[in-house]
Amino acid sequence: MTREPPATNEGWYALHDFRTVDWDAWRAAPEREREAALSEGVSFLRDRVDVTDAEDGSSAVFSMLGHKADLLVLHFRPTVADLDTAERAFEGTAFAEYTERSSSYVSVTEVGGYTSEEMTKEPAEIEDTGLARYAQSKLYPEIPDSEFVCFYPMDKRRAPGQNWYDLPFDERAEMMDTHGEIGKTYAGQVKQIITGSIGMDDFEWGVDLFGNDPTAIKDLLYELRFDESSSKYADFGPFYFGRQFPPADLPAFMAGEAVPAEDDDAESAGGHPHGEGGHPRGSGEGGRPHGEGGHTDEAETHHGHGSGEGGHPHGEESEDDDGSDGIRGELADLDIYAGQPHGEDVYAMVLYSEADPAELFEEVEGLRSNFEHYDTHVKTAVYQPREGEDADSAVVSVWETQSAADTAGGFLADLPGIVARAGERSGFGTMGMFYTVKPERRADFVEKFETVGEVLGETEGHLETDLLVNREDENDMFIASQWESKDDAMGFFRSDAFADTVDWGRDVLADRPRHVFLA
Repeated sequence: MTREPPATNEGWYALHDFRTVDWDAWRAAPEREREAALSEGVSFLRDRVDVTDAEDGSSAVFSMLGHKADLLVLHFRPTVADLDTAERAFEGTAFAEYTERSSSYVSVTEVGGYTSEEMTKEPAEIEDTGLARYAQSKLYPEIPDSEFVCFYPMDKRRAPGQNWYDLPFDERAEMMDTHGEIGKTYAGQVKQIITGSIGMDDFEWGVDLFGNDPTAIKDLLYELRFDESSSKYADFGPFYFGRQFPPADLPAFMAGEAVPAEDDDAESAGGHPHGEGGHPRGSGEGGRPHGEGGHTDEAETHHGHGSGEGGHPHGEESEDDDGSDGIRGELADLDIYAGQPHGEDVYAMVLYSEADPAELFEEVEGLRSNFEHYDTHVKTAVYQPREGEDADSAVVSVWETQSAADTAGGFLADLPGIVARAGERSGFGTMGMFYTVKPERRADFVEKFETVGEVLGETEGHLETDLLVNREDENDMFIASQWESKDDAMGFFRSDAFADTVDWGRDVLADRPRHVFLA
């Protein structure tokens, strides 16, 4: 009897190009020839990391540990022709003359329909926002800034009594669901990119695991070994393990020095291969890989003091009038606080969910336990509507660095019932207002909100304002306000009504409120 195969959808093509260095030839080469080779090698790698060779994509270079390879050059590109060109372009460099290919792997990103056939549609055609963003991230991935990578190919077993392809669809789907649940427990620690390779290479899939803690990668794989889909039905090829470094550090790599170099320039600021702001590549507005205002699997994150559009892979925000510094300055001119008590920057990301708050909180709590392993994590909380109010809950995650917030956003986008992120709704976006209220004045604060709400209802350009309460602390409030334009929101801040509210709040609030533009 023919078994039902899951539908799949494919995205970018992938090439893992593993290289060993001919160290004897390198040491014997004249200094002038080595310098020329390094110049061409750096130029090639930088152009690929910056994706100057294609409309979209993502590339990175890794120092590999062990005997299997010295270097891995990893490419994701929209077409096979793009990969073919990149492969041959490297062979044309003087640097390539000192390397030999020890192995390679050709594949294509894919999503399968075991859990939902919606996943096999193009992301722009998927109605569920969270599901669409998840599919987007899997089909058109940005290589994370994580220090470590683990790559391995694998097959599903086809042995007597252990034939994956002979199992009924429902059994396979159930096992894949259980397999995925294990992976979710490592949210914030390990990011996975799966590629299919049937007909392209010797195994059926390739798996890349990225993380900043090598033991987290090991622990995840160890735990998965005990899952039935692996213990009974998986066969694995060779494992490769390495560390990411920026193209500019190729000379340091060849000289046996530390990479990433300790004195990296802006290209690798903060010890990450691509800087704190993330990858500067593949971010074309409106291009296929980023869909409708989104970027890969990272729910768009927002500077804690007001950010423009940006999100994970696409570098630092500009500091123009519409950027974070511009808006922060405007608020400061109005004597409106828009920063941390001690002046340090934080990065906040807000997603809205229509799921039951209790179910949502349970999922968030699991992710937060992983987030708390990182020093850059400040806070992650669920803000839910007050009893009787009809509004979506908000998941708010605050981090010390943009890249950390971006990475967390990819996992939070998979939470149940996600319908939008800050900035995706109609109008200008969201003005977020965080308040910590004195417990004895909480009722007064809620009453005052109702009064201000009446004023807002008559304010030009105002669309909607909701008061949400931290599920774990009723005195921690988040006000999400929708406006048709930034000018409309700023107009309210300049009003006498808002000034009166600020004066009144001095006796009610336990700390200064933080007002942040989230879009």
